[in-house]
Amino acid sequence: MERKLLLLGLLRQHDMYGYQINDLIDAHLGSSIKLTKPTAYRLLHNMAEQGWISFREEKVDNRPTRRIYSLTDNGESQFHKLLKDCLGQYEGADYSSVVCLAFLDALPTEQVLPLLGKRRTAIVELLESLHSSDSHHGGFQLTIDHQVRHLETDLIWLSEVISHLESTELGNEADEDIQPLSKES
Repeated sequence: MERKLLLLGLLRQHDMYGYQINDLIDAHLGSSIKLTKPTAYRLLHNMAEQGWISFREEKVDNRPTRRIYSLTDNGESQFHKLLKDCLGQYEGADYSSVVCLAFLDALPTEQVLPLLGKRRTAIVELLESLHSSDSHHGGFQLTIDHQVRHLETDLIWLSEVISHLESTELGNEADEDIQPLSKES
C-alpha cells in the first residue's frame, strides 16, 4: 500500500518519468523506503492497467524512448483512499537489517567491532546526506525528519553497543555472553 501511495503522491506533484521517480526516492527516502527500480516499474505498469495513471512516450535525441507518467482522476481517488487507510494505521518499521545483531556473539569481538564501525559509518553518511539535502514543503519534509530521527537514534544505540563491546574486550571478558544494554547495565 505504501509504495503505491508514494508513487501516486509523487505523480500528484507533477508528471514524471520512471528514472525521475526512482532518483527522487533514492536521494531522499532510500534508507527508509525499499523500492527497487524493477518493483517501481512493475507497480507503475500495474497502476496504468488499473487506470490510476496514464503515460505517454517521449523520444529525446538518441536516448531510448521513455514513459512520462501522469495521475488520472481514478488515481487521485485511489491516492486519497490509500492515504486515509495509511494514516489510520501503524505498522512498525522493518528492521530486517538488524537480524545479524542477534548472532553477533557467534564471532570474536575483534571481528565484530570493525564491522559495527563500518555500520556506524554508513549511518553517519546517510544522516549527512539527509542533512545536506534541500528542504521540502509540507508532509514530505515530515517523512525526511522521521527518517533522520530514526537514524540518529540508531547511531546513539550503535555507539553504546560498540562502547560496551570495547569495554568488555578490554576487560578480557570477550568469551562471555553479550549482556543487554538496559538501565541496569
